[in-house]
Amino acid sequence: MDKKSWRNARDYSEEQLQIAGTVLDEIQNGAPVMKSVRSHPLSTGGYVAKHTLVYVYHQRVNSGAQKENPDLLTRIRMKPIRSLSGVSTVTVLTEPHECPGECLFCPDDQDLPKSYLREEPGAARAFQNDFDPFLQVQSRLESYQAIGHPIDKIELLILGGSWSAYDESYREWFVKRCLDAMNGSDSDTLEEAQIRNQSTASRNVGLVVETRPDTITPRELAHMRRLGVTKVQMGAQSFDDAILKLNCRGHGVKETLDACALLRAAGFKIVLHWMPNLMGASPDSDREDFGKMWSGGFCPDEIKIYPTQLLREAPLFRYWQEGKYQPYTTQQLINLLADIKPSIPIYTRVNRVIRDIPANYIQAGSLRSSLRQDVKKELEQRGQRCRCIRCREIRGNTVEADQLILDDFVYHPADAEEHFISYTTADDRLAGYLRLSLPSREPSSRAEMRAELNREMPELQAAGLIREVHIYGQSLEVGSEKAGAAQHSGLGTHLLEEAERIAASRGFQKLAVIAAIGTSLYYQKRGFRKEHLYMTKPIAQPSEG
Repeated sequence: MDKKSWRNARDYSEEQLQIAGTVLDEIQNGAPVMKSVRSHPLSTGGYVAKHTLVYVYHQRVNSGAQKENPDLLTRIRMKPIRSLSGVSTVTVLTEPHECPGECLFCPDDQDLPKSYLREEPGAARAFQNDFDPFLQVQSRLESYQAIGHPIDKIELLILGGSWSAYDESYREWFVKRCLDAMNGSDSDTLEEAQIRNQSTASRNVGLVVETRPDTITPRELAHMRRLGVTKVQMGAQSFDDAILKLNCRGHGVKETLDACALLRAAGFKIVLHWMPNLMGASPDSDREDFGKMWSGGFCPDEIKIYPTQLLREAPLFRYWQEGKYQPYTTQQLINLLADIKPSIPIYTRVNRVIRDIPANYIQAGSLRSSLRQDVKKELEQRGQRCRCIRCREIRGNTVEADQLILDDFVYHPADAEEHFISYTTADDRLAGYLRLSLPSREPSSRAEMRAELNREMPELQAAGLIREVHIYGQSLEVGSEKAGAAQHSGLGTHLLEEAERIAASRGFQKLAVIAAIGTSLYYQKRGFRKEHLYMTKPIAQPSEG
C-alpha cells in the first residue's frame, strides 16, 4: 500500500459521518459515550471512531450549527489515560535501517524499521509522514489538541528497533527536528533547539529511545545524554541463554544484566521487554523466567510484556508450518499473566501486556487485544490484585497532601542500592514517587565499565542519582491549576528533600539528577546546577555528635 493510500484510508464515509452525528446528539442528551457508540455499529463492522466524533463536532461548530461545548469534548476525549499519568506521549519512528539482530520472532518489512508493521498505529503515522521527525511530532501534537489533550508536557518516545545502530549524525538531527516541532520553530543546532525547549509551550519532559542490550557502552550512554535521553527501552525477551540462542537473539543474559547496571549507574530509567511463548518456552518455563527479572538483579523500572505473536513476516512462521512451534491459546496467556502479575514489585510499572499488532497479521494463536482487561478480571475472580505502579496510579483523582503516607521501599539490583520513595493514600493509591539510586562501593565484575563510565561522566562520582521524579494527576496546561491535583501540591519538592536526607545518611557528597530538557528549570529552582551532562547539587553533610 503506497503513502497516498494510507492518507485516503482515514477519509470519512457518509455512513461514518451520519452515525457520528447521531452519537453526538445522544451524548449531548446524556447518553454514555461508549454505550452510544456501540449502539450504532457500522455496516462494514466495527464502530465509529472517537476522532470521527471530534471531526463532526468541529464541523458543526465551524458551520454555526452548534455552539462550542468543551464539556462535550472532554467526554469524548480519546483515551484520557494517556495524560492522566502526568504527561502526554508522542511516539515517532526512525527511518528504515538495517538491524544487527536476526531474531526468529521479528517481522521484517523493508519499508519500515525492523520489527514494525505498517498497520500499527505509530508505524502508520510515520509512514504517512515519510519518517520525517518534524512532521510526525507536529501531526501528533495537532491530533492531541483536536481531541482535548494538553500538550505542555511531552514524553518523546523514539522507536525504530536499534537506536544505537543509526549514525550519530542522524540521531542528532532526528532529535533536533523533534524538538523543533515542539518549539514551533527551526533551530540551527541541537543545542539551540534544547535551550529553546526549556521554556517553550510544549516542553520535552522525557526522551525515550529503544535499543539492544549489547549496544550499551559508557560512550554510547554519554552520547544519549548529550541528546537529552532520560529513559532506555531494551529487548531482554528472556533470561534464559538457551532460549535466547534458540531464537537467534544474538546476545545473552549477561549482556542484559551489564546493560541494566550501566544504565542505572548513569541515572537512566530502564524499560525491559519480556516475551513469553518464545520458541522453546512453555507456560511453566515462562513463569520461572519472569521471576528471574527480579531475583537476577535486573529490576527494571518499567516493563512491556509482549507475548510472541505469530506473523507471516517473521522467520518463526516457517517453524510453525513445520510443526516445530505452537502459540499459546488465549486462556493459556490469561492464566500465565494472572499468575505472574501479582509478583511484580511496587517500584515497577507494567506499560503493556500485549503489542498493538492488528489481528489480520496474526496467523495463529490468540487474537485478543484486551489481555490487560482479561487478566484483571481473572485476578478479581481469584481475589488477587497487581500492585505495580500502573495499577496503583491515582491519575485524575483529587488528593489531600496532608493525608498522604511517605514510604521508602529499598531494594538491591546489580551494583546499586535503590530507594523507591513514594507518597501513597491510605487505600494504596500512588500520588507520586522518586527513584534514588546509590551506586555500590563494593567490588564488582563490572568495575572496568564503571571506571570508564566515570571518565565519560565525571560529575557522577560520589553522587547519589535521582533517576526519576513523577507526580500524578491530570496533565494541566501551563499556568492552570486544579484544586487538589497531585502535581500542584509540592510533593516533588518534599520527595527531593527526602532523597537528599537519605543520600547524606549514606555518606554521598552530592545529588545528580538526569533532568530532561523541559524539566531543567524545575530542578534549577530547587538548587541544582548544570554541569556537563547532569544537574548536580551539593549535599550538606550531617554534623557529628
